[in-house]
Amino acid sequence: MFRFAQPVYFYLLLVIPVLVVLYYYFVRTRRRNMEQYGQLPIISLLAPNVSYKRLNLKFILFCIAYAIVVLALARPQFGSRIKEVKNRGVEIVVALDVSNSMLADDFKPDRLSTAKLALSRLVDKLRDDRLGLVVFAGDAYTQLPITSDFDAARMFFNTINPNMVPQQGTSLGKAINLATKSFSSASKTSRVLIVISDGENHEDDPIAAAEEAKKNGVKIYTVGVGQPQGAPIPVSGGFLKDKDGNIVITRLDEKTLQQIATATGGKYIRATGSNFGLTDILSDVRKMDKMEMKSYVYEDYDDQFQVLLLMALFVLLLDSIIVQTKNIWLSKVDIFKSR
Repeated sequence: MFRFAQPVYFYLLLVIPVLVVLYYYFVRTRRRNMEQYGQLPIISLLAPNVSYKRLNLKFILFCIAYAIVVLALARPQFGSRIKEVKNRGVEIVVALDVSNSMLADDFKPDRLSTAKLALSRLVDKLRDDRLGLVVFAGDAYTQLPITSDFDAARMFFNTINPNMVPQQGTSLGKAINLATKSFSSASKTSRVLIVISDGENHEDDPIAAAEEAKKNGVKIYTVGVGQPQGAPIPVSGGFLKDKDGNIVITRLDEKTLQQIATATGGKYIRATGSNFGLTDILSDVRKMDKMEMKSYVYEDYDDQFQVLLLMALFVLLLDSIIVQTKNIWLSKVDIFKSR
């Protein structure tokens, strides 16, 4: 397993573009100063040993050496062995509505973006639990199987968009059924499903799906995103319209979401601008019976920065050997074809 122990040092790589700009300014200024004394081709004849290509090469080598040193400071490491870790937690599956109605802007910037931000904050608070993700619209798909890799979860959250589910609509029942099957066989009593949606169901019977989920030990929490008065659905060139040309208004259906949660002994929470509700749900989850879970992690990481420092030293040594002017002894062998 490979990792960087101090990735914060990568910010130092931002210095390289600044150095490139300063070097370009230096070269331009030098050229303009030389033009004050005469034409450059004539000046080159008066100073035949000067090689501008060598100067460029030295600068490139310096930047390479600098980048290698930054990589060394970030401390690249290899994990030498795998360790089994046991902890106690709960399996949580999030079913996120990605239908077009989640693009309504009664939450700023829109319902879906607000939900994604809240999920990222939820992941930051998880420790010994496992997390899975199901996205749904007219159909449902497993986006992230149950895992304790929260970095992967954050990555998946960032990529969520309505195009992930080609069939539009809202099928809460399919989402609940698929999420119920996503739990591991070991988590018989420690299963939590969080459904995030505006609640507008157009496809199936989500209440029946919730009752079936309860039989499988799943406790469902629902989060309603949107406003009861509703908002139009933005599309390219304006707002979504029905067949009669009227603008479609998507409204929060709290009744359906409340019934889903009640059917499994869970809770319904209406998201607000100041409190999305996931923190409250997590507080309830912490009170549940937890199961023992096994995971495997790499440990005994070995630093590998020494190799990078040797490489940087070699590049700097090469930079010091290459002088700006041509070597007297090698004047007949001009591999740089200087002017």
